[in-house]
Amino acid sequence: MSATWHSDDIPETPPIGPAGWLRVLARGVTLGAVTYGGLLLLLAVRLVEWPWGRPVTPHITQLVCKAAFVILGIGFSVRGAPMRHRGAVVANHASWLDIFTLNAPQRIFFVSKAEVRGWPGIGWLARATGTVFIERNRNHARRQKEEFEARLRRGDKLLFFPEGTSTDGVRVLPFKSTLFAAFFAPEIVDFMHVQPVTVVYHPPPGTDPRFYGWWGDMDFGRHLLTVLAAPRQGAVEVVFHEPVKVSEFPHRKALTLYCEARVREGLDL
Repeated sequence: MSATWHSDDIPETPPIGPAGWLRVLARGVTLGAVTYGGLLLLLAVRLVEWPWGRPVTPHITQLVCKAAFVILGIGFSVRGAPMRHRGAVVANHASWLDIFTLNAPQRIFFVSKAEVRGWPGIGWLARATGTVFIERNRNHARRQKEEFEARLRRGDKLLFFPEGTSTDGVRVLPFKSTLFAAFFAPEIVDFMHVQPVTVVYHPPPGTDPRFYGWWGDMDFGRHLLTVLAAPRQGAVEVVFHEPVKVSEFPHRKALTLYCEARVREGLDL
């Protein structure tokens, strides 16, 4: 995992007027009720389904994430389709909204840095929805690799952010090849597919192109309020590229470069 990406040029945060605070209240309360109500339902179902893996709860997660965009008033569209093969998904990372954006159209499980586990609100959601957490300590590398392989053999689609950090949403950083090594394990390489996915955020009319981007030391609470208060929202588009078979690539670096190129193309469409 790379260090957090920073930018000296941070968009100005627009002031929130009385009407904006009313939108914050209406959207925030509704979003919170749907999100945490869905989480309680998910936990209840999880008590029943756990012997068989997670056959039901990812569908609950999808419904909640689709509802989030309706509540926020953010347009949502999909180009292409999620793959049916067993394997992993790799995508660019631009915002906390990626949690909703990438869960809405597909059944996936995030791979995230361990720090997220302790984040207020988000950490609890991440743990409940089956996120795999990565420790930066090399002593945990073998155990984490084994967990990746076990989840992939079971049929779980794991979603990786190869940039290792979020950005402003208008660029794609070089992909790190480290996590791609798990895809070449002898036990899974013959069936493994990887699907590159591009997340494209379109800002509200007249706002900074990076409106939905959340990165570096930006305050989560303030950014959340700004999004909730927006009088007009923009849209997000998820571009599913053609999946590729891991065994067709000679090594992880070749696969990394291929996936990075496809994700960049999606952002430039």
